[in-house]
Amino acid sequence: MSLNRREMLRLGAAGAGGLLISSAASSVPLPMGVLTAPPVKLDPLAPRPAQPMSFAAPGGINPQLFQKAKAALDSRPWIRQRDYMGVIDFAKSSADGRFHLVHLPSGQVESFAVAHGRGSDPAHSGFLEQFSNRPGSAASSNGAYTTGEYYHGKYGLSMKVHGLDWTNSNAESRAIVIHNAWYAEPDMIAIHGKLGRSEGCFAFSRADQAKVMSRLAGGRLIYADKLA
Repeated sequence: MSLNRREMLRLGAAGAGGLLISSAASSVPLPMGVLTAPPVKLDPLAPRPAQPMSFAAPGGINPQLFQKAKAALDSRPWIRQRDYMGVIDFAKSSADGRFHLVHLPSGQVESFAVAHGRGSDPAHSGFLEQFSNRPGSAASSNGAYTTGEYYHGKYGLSMKVHGLDWTNSNAESRAIVIHNAWYAEPDMIAIHGKLGRSEGCFAFSRADQAKVMSRLAGGRLIYADKLA
């Protein structure tokens, strides 16, 4: 069917108007979510995303203890150094590698024997029986700590620690520190099946103390506890 000139002009004007409306509409910002891609279904044979690393198996860390330690770190954003963290499992014997030095970015764990306070183990069984924050108790305290300054003391180069919880708030006044001691050397385990006891300090062999202090210096976190 042929169109006359008037009809052709009318249809052309309508088309141009439609283009103007379409152009104007396309310049309006789309609502949030409109451009979000739909969920992608993974092929059953496709590689799965990597799962978070478990710290229970590699270093023998109690997973609940590690979660408490990580929560203690996460709840203190002012702790700037977050590459290494110390986790002490006082449920284990002093003969065991119960001080776990965790490299958080990689999940690698090194474990060392560490002594507990004589007030925490009056019978000297090799196992911590109780915690105390009381001055004069000679006991170990549980909770979160940060490392402090180096200093030279009775056991040579040592490192102060700061208690962050009500359970270890007297750490500085009690002079709880990281140091080496003759009763924390490996031959004590070979002879007695356990380490000697400290006054509540974290006492290591000389070689292990050097490794621990070098990695945890600068205000890094140490978390100590005993879980049932």
